[in-house]
Amino acid sequence: MIRNIVEMTKNSDFWPKTGSIKSESGWWNALTIFAALMVSIPVLTVAANIFIPSGDIWQHLASTVLPDYIKNSLILMIGVGTGVFILGVGNAWLVTMCRFPGSKYFNWLLILPMAVPAYLMAYTYTDFLAYTGPLQNMIRDITGWGLGDYYFPDVRSIGGAIIMMSFVFFPYVYLITRAAFLEQSTSLLEASRSLGATPFQSFYKIALPLARPSIAAGMALALMETLNDFGTVDYFGVQTFTTGIYRTWFGLGERAAAAQLAAFLLIFILFLILLERRSRNKMKMKHETTGRFKRLSVYRLNGWKAWGSTIFCTIPVLIGFVFPTMILTDMMIANFDIAVDSRFFEFSFNTILVALIAGFVALAVALIMAYGVRLNPNLITRTATRIGSMGYAIPGSVIAVGILIPFGWTDNTIDSWMRDSFGVSTGLILSGTIFALIFAYVVRFLAVAYNTVEASLGKITPSMDEAAEGMGYSFRKILGKVHVPMMSGSLFTAIMLVIVDVIKELPATIIVRPFNFDTLAVQVYRLASDERLGESSGAALAIILVGLVPVYILSRSIAKTRKAEEKET
Repeated sequence: MIRNIVEMTKNSDFWPKTGSIKSESGWWNALTIFAALMVSIPVLTVAANIFIPSGDIWQHLASTVLPDYIKNSLILMIGVGTGVFILGVGNAWLVTMCRFPGSKYFNWLLILPMAVPAYLMAYTYTDFLAYTGPLQNMIRDITGWGLGDYYFPDVRSIGGAIIMMSFVFFPYVYLITRAAFLEQSTSLLEASRSLGATPFQSFYKIALPLARPSIAAGMALALMETLNDFGTVDYFGVQTFTTGIYRTWFGLGERAAAAQLAAFLLIFILFLILLERRSRNKMKMKHETTGRFKRLSVYRLNGWKAWGSTIFCTIPVLIGFVFPTMILTDMMIANFDIAVDSRFFEFSFNTILVALIAGFVALAVALIMAYGVRLNPNLITRTATRIGSMGYAIPGSVIAVGILIPFGWTDNTIDSWMRDSFGVSTGLILSGTIFALIFAYVVRFLAVAYNTVEASLGKITPSMDEAAEGMGYSFRKILGKVHVPMMSGSLFTAIMLVIVDVIKELPATIIVRPFNFDTLAVQVYRLASDERLGESSGAALAIILVGLVPVYILSRSIAKTRKAEEKET
């Protein structure tokens, strides 16, 4: 296949003018395209299955549960979109443009909820808010009420799912919107003040419209995570595409119908991808035209406004991180012998093993693709890498279906040929193996590594490549002896981000994992589904602690951003 790609790219306008090492450039370009095509297999498979007949099962799904999948997915998107907008934009404006008690700490405190997967929020709060949970027990003890004497909302509902996801996913909007507010022109805000505008009017009429592309990009990312979620909606009994794909595949055994459900979900995802891409382009245009500006003017809040802002910023930190962590810690202490037992260490080992392998493989593929684009920034290479790195936007359940279908076909083909030729059954070579699971992780989280590597590679001036090339270095030596040492910090960050995402991933893991091979996320899901949250508390807390790694990386990044001089008003 690589040879065919090389032949395809032999036309003269395809290659950059690289002189004597044009041949090596060609092989690297072919390798880049081949890597991008390989990680595109799941999405292409799901898209291709749209046209494969699935018998009467699709008509049955379309007439029974498909309307519920669409309705619930839309309700979740609208509800979570509203929640992350209020929490993300509101907190971004307060932290960036206002000063109140604790404001300097909320810069990084507000990204802590990213460490808590949505399904852990669902499990934790369901146990805490249940009729037999601590909160309602306290209410009954204080008031003397009994069953039926008071109303308490049911958290296991679509409304509960919206609340859980909103408090976990709002940092996507917060981080991007805060960056947009920091880069806005203070001259416009000062002009609005001189015309008598209040702080709220300046926010609503000036800052908010300018930040609209950033807000849309952040909301698109949050909604992608909403559609990817499996653990929360499954535990709350909300029928969405992710739960439907799982039940159609394993419950009904209909792979074609599951693939078509996955393809239907891709329609939602593609809309969000287009929204995010368009918003990103608009952000670039705005940033290029506005440039750097003078001192950042901030508002000094006093009285009830100051303390109201503190409370508004504190609530998402408490609900999204502090309370779940405290509840799980209390559960783990109370159930330490069964929460941290031999199985815990077995599942931890499995999780760390696949996460490390996936991290290094994703980094290697990201390096190949990013360096390939640097060497040959032509349309074919850029398009291939863009398609190959879009896996982060695709739900894990969709990727799982897109992997198991071709892997299963390959296994069956090889097994049939071996039986006919040698009378030997090869069994499962690809599907149902750790290889398939790691491949799913690499496809799902390649974008995390690729974006980090690409950004770091872009900071290295091309003149260094030219100097090394003039000294007789090949492209491989330039990458190994020049670029990699200079990017070591970013490469480590890329690996860590992939590892953390792998540890938290649930949908793809449940579907693709080998038989009797569980990770921490699967163990938490299984025990929580059996109402044994106390036993799963050790694994759940370990996932949260590992999730603090990207939070720490992001907090350091925030600390290094432009520290604009402040002028109190």
